[in-house]
Amino acid sequence: MVMAAKPTEDEITRYADMFSAMGTGPRLRIMRVLLSAHPDGMIVGDIGGELGIPASTLSHHLEKLKNEGLVKYRREGTYLRYSANADVLQELLGFLYAECCTRNKAVEPRAFVRLCK
Repeated sequence: MVMAAKPTEDEITRYADMFSAMGTGPRLRIMRVLLSAHPDGMIVGDIGGELGIPASTLSHHLEKLKNEGLVKYRREGTYLRYSANADVLQELLGFLYAECCTRNKAVEPRAFVRLCK
């Protein structure tokens, strides 16, 4: 997604909410483990087992991430499989990239690309 030169207040609020949703250790760990399992994702029990997060707590964290569009889920019988929403994450990173790497060159674009490889 190509970012507008100046994001709207609604866009700023939306991105701030996304960052806030990832702003706890457990949620950031959940995002990382889901990204490592991309594109297939993981069943909830496997996420909890890998990260050592109790089911009720994990459910709360996944709900917050889902509400901000950062994760997707699908039902597989009696299980829920979650995956990182790569399109939304790309949009969120594009929002930061537009400022730090294109407008003022705070970070050289080549360094950003190397970091992502």
